Amino acid sequence: MSDVFLVFWIFMLGVLLGFMAGIVIIYRHVAVPLKKERKELEEKKRSMSTLYGKITEQFAPFMFSYPYDARRFRFIGSPIDGIQFEDDKIIFVEFKAAGGKLTAEQKRIKKLVDEKKVEWFNFEIKWE
Repeated sequence: MSDVFLVFWIFMLGVLLGFMAGIVIIYRHVAVPLKKERKELEEKKRSMSTLYGKITEQFAPFMFSYPYDARRFRFIGSPIDGIQFEDDKIIFVEFKAAGGKLTAEQKRIKKLVDEKKVEWFNFEIKWE
């Protein structure tokens, strides 16, 4: 009688180990590749979003809602998008999609402008 229980428990242990090995194999062959694919898709999405943002920045001055004359806008690209030249002022412009936030560097530049720490520098090139 004890031999029957011993065989039964060995069988159950084998089933349990087989079940656990199956889970490990499925995880390695299904879940790991799916996680990798998901990460790659998220990276592509971020990259496409960045590209879309850069393209949109190029056209933003020509949108009907842009409040200034687009012909007087000069694109810089980084760290700010551009400069708008008006008759009575010069405006540093940063285009952001809804919910977009300034980077730390853009915040620093904005603070310098707000504190009127903006200067003119004329560099004369001398050919010797």
